[in-house]
Amino acid sequence: MLNRRRFLAGTAGFAVGGLTVPLSATAASIAGVELASMRGSIDATEFGVRPGAFEDQSKAFAKMMQRSAERDMPVFLPPGSYVVSNLALPRRVRLTGVPGATRIIYGGDGHLFAAEDAEIIDLSGLVLDGANKWLGDYTQGLIDLRRVSQLSIDNCQIIASGKNGISLEAASGRIERSTISGAADAGIYSVEAGRMQITSNTVTDCGNGGILVHRWQPAEDGTIVTGNRVERIAARNGGTGQYGNGINAFRTGNVMIANNMVSDCAFSAIRANSANNVQIAGNTCSRLGETAIYSEFSFEGAVITGNIVDGAANGISIVNFNEGGRLGICSNNIVRNLSKQGPYPPDAAGFGIGIGIEADTAVTGNVVENAPSFGINIGWGPYLRNVTATGNVVRNAGTGIAVTVVEGAGSAVITDNIIDGTKNGAIVGHRWLDAATGDLASGGNGGFAHLTIERNHAS
Repeated sequence: MLNRRRFLAGTAGFAVGGLTVPLSATAASIAGVELASMRGSIDATEFGVRPGAFEDQSKAFAKMMQRSAERDMPVFLPPGSYVVSNLALPRRVRLTGVPGATRIIYGGDGHLFAAEDAEIIDLSGLVLDGANKWLGDYTQGLIDLRRVSQLSIDNCQIIASGKNGISLEAASGRIERSTISGAADAGIYSVEAGRMQITSNTVTDCGNGGILVHRWQPAEDGTIVTGNRVERIAARNGGTGQYGNGINAFRTGNVMIANNMVSDCAFSAIRANSANNVQIAGNTCSRLGETAIYSEFSFEGAVITGNIVDGAANGISIVNFNEGGRLGICSNNIVRNLSKQGPYPPDAAGFGIGIGIEADTAVTGNVVENAPSFGINIGWGPYLRNVTATGNVVRNAGTGIAVTVVEGAGSAVITDNIIDGTKNGAIVGHRWLDAATGDLASGGNGGFAHLTIERNHAS
């Protein structure tokens, strides 16, 4: 029988013939049922689930999880490998392993874990290995969960999925402290979420996206994406920005994307498409193939503040007034080391732009350095309304600040900026890509009534 003395010996090690026996050795000497009882969890061996078995253990695994749901008890899986396939999770699942040592390997021919209309799904301390095997057309990820009231994925590794690593539909809960790598599509794909929290994860080496937060129709979502590290995201499916983004919010309202480290993505570090009231704050974005931080298409409300961008084709874009994109703040960002080379032939204003804005937006307190086209680009053709650019610093740019002077453009106020080391002028009016005025940095509006240009310092 398990008693206090044996338990203490198992946790601290004990002396045998002058040697100290480590925890793993003493724990292994305790019968499986005793160890499970100590943890208050179901013993996996009771159902014939054993680590290291050569045969597929799917039937035994399914029976074990069903019994755990009936008893409303967790399951603890000892270290080792378990080959399973096509598991439908019951309404209540609490599955725990030893982090880095309990490995569930997908055997192929369908899916690994799937669930629908679940109350509680809690996965902790597991390695879930897709082995780069084919996944069925009916499933979207190695872990495919739909309509889950309380989800927790904590301290897990999800690797080598043939589609998405984690695919969620209408889920509420959290994904945290986990590693998702080698997914053929996205690391984490969440659609129609209810206040998800995606925190402190590492997402690397995925084929089409890092962390995706989407909705089918524009609506409040409330997902928080914070403290994640996202690296080496490709755009295997091609396109001009649909794929290849580190963090992507699409049609989502009230989403916060903050304090993430994002690097080496084929397109954007952070891309918000038709996302209302998005906050993008305190992120570090490095070595991006296209626009580092993007708020685009039919959005209303974007706060982009306190970010660092180092290495991209474009820095920060808050644009698409032609699609209804409006209402933003771009403040206190550092944007540097941009390139005219992008992942596709340039259109519109092209690449090499530090900050681009169009409508109902305040741009203040930013520092832009090494932007070969424009440090700050205000408006595009007639698409300009109610923009202020104040208190910014622009160094080493093709043109410091370019502002549209096309007929129909709305008001822009350009004041109290410092512009240093430009090749084509400090402040210049443009008709699309063509310069239409001389340098306006010394004051005056060049005869364009919609412009107010005052107290700028150019050198």
